[in-house]
Amino acid sequence: MSRASEPDWREDLLGERYEQATLPLGTDDEGEVVATLVRHRPRFRLRLTPGAAADCDVLYVHGWSDYFFQTELAEFWADAGARFYALDLRKYGRSLRDGQTPGFVTTLSTYDADIAAALAAMGRPLDRPQPARPLILLGHSTGGLTLSLWAARHPGVASALILNSPWLEFQASRIGREAVTPLIDLSARVDPRGGLPNVDLGFYTRAVAVEEGGEWEYDRAWRPQRGFPASAAWLSGVLAAHARVAAGIDVGAPVLTLLSKRTTILARWSEEMRSSDSVLVVDEMAERALRLGPSVTVERIDGALHDVFLSRPEVRRDAFARVTRWLRGFAPA
Repeated sequence: MSRASEPDWREDLLGERYEQATLPLGTDDEGEVVATLVRHRPRFRLRLTPGAAADCDVLYVHGWSDYFFQTELAEFWADAGARFYALDLRKYGRSLRDGQTPGFVTTLSTYDADIAAALAAMGRPLDRPQPARPLILLGHSTGGLTLSLWAARHPGVASALILNSPWLEFQASRIGREAVTPLIDLSARVDPRGGLPNVDLGFYTRAVAVEEGGEWEYDRAWRPQRGFPASAAWLSGVLAAHARVAAGIDVGAPVLTLLSKRTTILARWSEEMRSSDSVLVVDEMAERALRLGPSVTVERIDGALHDVFLSRPEVRRDAFARVTRWLRGFAPA
């Protein structure tokens, strides 16, 4: 990347060890569209042995109604020897502008432009030969679905794909997805931004937010109590992505999928939601993960939340240990 095209890095809201760069993506019918890339600037440390991800680039993509705030995740990758970057997609978090519909796209392939801009800012433009540094893609929930399909469309770019509770199938299973898809598609054509009933009762937030007994502080405007209102056109795009995964794709790299051991989806609060996935049916995700390519590892973690890296400390330590073990086995570096 030439100096003239280098991004304008500025201190991020996470503090002095984090910087952000705004990535212009043009305009749409709601105005200026941008993505935001965040990078971690680790302290110097003398290493006697290389980390499990030595000299790798890691690009993290968040899920629905979310943005990057997980500093512990960045520090794990820095300790493993990687350069860590996180992308707030268009109309999420740092990239959300006044007057925009949060998270709104009609197809997940729209994010190809966001990912391409992020890779260019990382010194890995897609229109040039890729550097020798391996690229590890890390996606949570809808971000995991997005990155899986992106990797399948861009074979040979990523050296490894790590998925944190990826949303690979509709919660009501394939039969439910096939039943509702024609109705959602019709609604998307008639009123693309038309709102859908909100089925998020706020239980996942209760398990995560420090104000409600969880551990984590974050911007509640960027990660609302009951999530952003979902639109028909957005859900239509997600259901189409689920159908492509169900048919089988090849992401072109080894895959590690991290999931909770259990699902607890109820119409009322249960304390079990503090130690299980209260968003997705993990057995469905485990099965769908096997359709991402010929080399897939699934790790089921007892006590994990939907975002495995927001679980209790001992569960996070377990998850990080499993990632390290997998990295040393597949050795993308």
